[in-house]
Parts: sequence; structure tokens; C-alpha cells
Amino acid sequence: MEYFFVEHRGIPTCLICTEKVAVHKEYIRRHYSTRHAEKYAKYQGDEREDRVAKLKTCLLKQQDFFKKASKEIDTAVKASYVVSEMIAKAGKPFKDGKFNKKCMLQAASIVCPEKKGQFSNISFSANTVAEHISDLSGNIYDQLHEKAKHFHAYSVALDESTDVTDTVQLAIYVRGVDDNFEVVEELLTLIPMHGQTTAQELFHQLCDAIADAGLLWKSFAGITDGAPSMTVRRNEVVALVQRKLEEEAIAPHCIIHQQALCSKCLKFDNVMSDVVKCINHIRSRGLKHWQFHAFLEEIESAYEDVLYYTEVHWLSRGNVLKRFFELRAEVETFMEKDGMAVPVLSDPKWLMDLAFLVDITQELNVLNKKLQSQGQLVNAAYDNVRPFSTKLVLWKAQLSQTNLCHFPACKALMDSGTPFRGEKYTDATVKLQEEFDHRFADFKTHRATFQIFADPFSFDVEDAPPPPPGPCFKWS
Repeated sequence: MEYFFVEHRGIPTCLICTEKVAVHKEYIRRHYSTRHAEKYAKYQGDEREDRVAKLKTCLLKQQDFFKKASKEIDTAVKASYVVSEMIAKAGKPFKDGKFNKKCMLQAASIVCPEKKGQFSNISFSANTVAEHISDLSGNIYDQLHEKAKHFHAYSVALDESTDVTDTVQLAIYVRGVDDNFEVVEELLTLIPMHGQTTAQELFHQLCDAIADAGLLWKSFAGITDGAPSMTVRRNEVVALVQRKLEEEAIAPHCIIHQQALCSKCLKFDNVMSDVVKCINHIRSRGLKHWQFHAFLEEIESAYEDVLYYTEVHWLSRGNVLKRFFELRAEVETFMEKDGMAVPVLSDPKWLMDLAFLVDITQELNVLNKKLQSQGQLVNAAYDNVRPFSTKLVLWKAQLSQTNLCHFPACKALMDSGTPFRGEKYTDATVKLQEEFDHRFADFKTHRATFQIFADPFSFDVEDAPPPPPGPCFKWS
């Protein structure tokens, strides 16, 4: 109080000019005498104390102002990161951030106009959104890199698809488990593949991704390939990985893609081609599509439209066929009015083929959805496949006896007078069953391993398989 000084964060600070000086008392006295004594010496007693109290209050207000400003800046940056993450997850363009900001400002001006200024400080420019998303992506990769250091064992999955620019994108996924049995499953990297995507190039990219993530080959447990287009190169990539490990690695084909490949053995291409032709005629032209939509509204149809078919999305096949089957009469009427009669829509044999394809693809869709459950282990996935194989045996017997309790679309046609030829569909079911047995043969060889993993205490130890080569867990 004598020299108008206060200690702030351990440093003597002048209340008059807010200048900080050395700790020594001599420096404090000298600062006051040379700069402020002439003006403030007149304040004595209670008046001097009041003056010091006012200066202290003023200093605290300044500090609170800067703290508030800093807090508002931090809050604005945090909000920008949160919205940028939402834009990325929704797959929206980065420039949509500006539109979102306009919406937020309009809402703030109505709901809380006193805080509109804080909303205006949030940056949502395309460059800012791109930078924030890049930071978030880097942080996720850093977290994965840190967790990878503690993986006791891990496996990778390869998948590829072609984007809108006709560039092949190779996706590498990793699933690892640490000593505490905590499972981590993440996208490791996405690599654009230019030129020919040979097995050697895939293996080279896999090695680079594993090295960049800090993963150890000695902890490598298995490899799974994804896209059906990779089936031919699968064995070559696995051979290169085995050569790298100098021992056998468990490398089954992706169980989800296996099921998708099995469905391709159903030779009903004539049905799909006619269905796709009708749908494209209706939906590929704006006027035709609008007229069909208005036609369905006019007759008060249960559905508003037919669905587009996309080859890449396997589940779309079943949904497209089911919707087309239920709108077959409406489609036939509309096509005839449009001068594009479709004779197959009146052909009972073709309609029964369509009905069978609708029923069987619906069952395949149910299986596919079960296999795509989040965090599902291979033993649980295979437990969904085995009952489906048993169902195929049951359906084969039922179709041969014209028992259509599991084929509602076929039953609806047969009840309306359409003849049913069970031999043709029995043969198709047999082919599907054989395809499942063939493609899941490698999973059958590991069935005992799956059982001892899923329920080790009820497993007969005499049937226990020998331990596989490579990393394994030690039980204590």
C-alpha cells in the first residue's frame, strides 16, 4: 500500500501503471519515487487506502476482461471444430459451413440476441473447416498409433472400390487386441491406387501402412480381403504376407463378401435385366419419373416410387426387387400407356422367377445385415452362416413339395392362379447351398477353433485343435 504495489502471480505489479518490477524492495521504492511519488504523495491515511482499493478493482476488471475474451475465443474455436466434425461425418461439402453459420446467426438473433456477437466470431470458412477436419483426422490417427503400440495381436482387412473419378481406392482396416482384451477396430488408411492394382502393389501399400502405424509384424495374426474383385489376387497377396512372416497366417476371405459372392450363383439375369430396364426407363427421364410418381398418387398406391438399383450396394438388389414386385401391375399399366409395353410382366413363368428371386434375396439380405453387426467377431459371424446353410436344406425339401410357407411372394402368385414349377427353384437352392459349402470351406476347418474361443469351458479338451502358428494369448 505504501508504494501502490500488489503481488500478482508472484510478481510485484504497479497498480498505477501495471508495470512489473524485480522482486527486490529497493526496485519497488525506486519505481514509485521516480514515476508516481509526485502525483500520489498527497494521498494519505484513509484516502490513500481508498485509492489503492480502486486501483486494485480496476486491475482485476482488466484481468477479467482478457480472461473473458480468451474464453470466448476458445469457445468459438471449439464450436468450429464440433461443427466441422459433423460436416465431415455427414459427407457435406466444406463450403456448407458458411450456410450453417448464417442459420446459426439468424436463430441466435431470435433466441438470444445478446449473444449473437459470440456466434459471429465462429469461423466456418471452407479453408477453416478443411483445416479442422485435417486436425481431427490427424488426432484420430495419433490415437490409433498410440493404441497400436500395445497390440498383442492384430489382423488387417483389405477392400477396394472405384470412386467417381474412376480412381481405385484401397481401404486398409485394422483390428487389434491388447493384453487387457480391449478390441480396437479402425480404418487404418485409404490409399488411391493409380495404374494396375497388382498383388505386389497391394502388398507394398500394406507394408507401408503397417510401418507408418508403428505395428509390428511379429504381432500380425491374419489378413482378410474384402471386395469381390480382389478374389483372384487374394492368394497372391496372402502368399507375399506368408513369405514376409515366414510362417502360415490365417487368411480367410471376408465373410460378408463371401455371402455376396454366393448370391451371384442364382442365374436369373433375365429377370434383373428386365427389371432394371423398366426402372431406368421410368427414373432416368425427369418427365417420365414425374408422370409415374403422379400416376401412383392418382391411384393411391401404397408406394410412391420404384427404387434405383446399384450394383455396388448388395442390399439394394433385394429392396429393388421387392418394391418392383409389389408395383408390377402399376408398372405394367404405366408402361403400356407410355407406348413401351413389357410382355414379360404378363408372362407367368417370368413373374414366378421374379417372385422366387424376391423371396431368396430378402433372406440373403437378412443374413447380410446380421453379418454387418458392429464389433462382431468371426465366430459369431460364422454362427449366423451355419443356420442359413441348414435353412437351404429345409427350403430345398419344401420347394420340391410345393410348400411355400417361407416364400410369400411365390405363394401370392400361386394363390392367384400362376403355376409353380418346383424343380427349377429346387435346383437353384441346391446350387446356392453348394456355393455356400464351397466358399465357407476354410471357415469349417477353423470351426473347432471358433468353438473353443467362444465357449472354452464347455469344449471337449480331447477335440481341441493344436495351437496355430504365430502369436497367441498366454493364460495365467
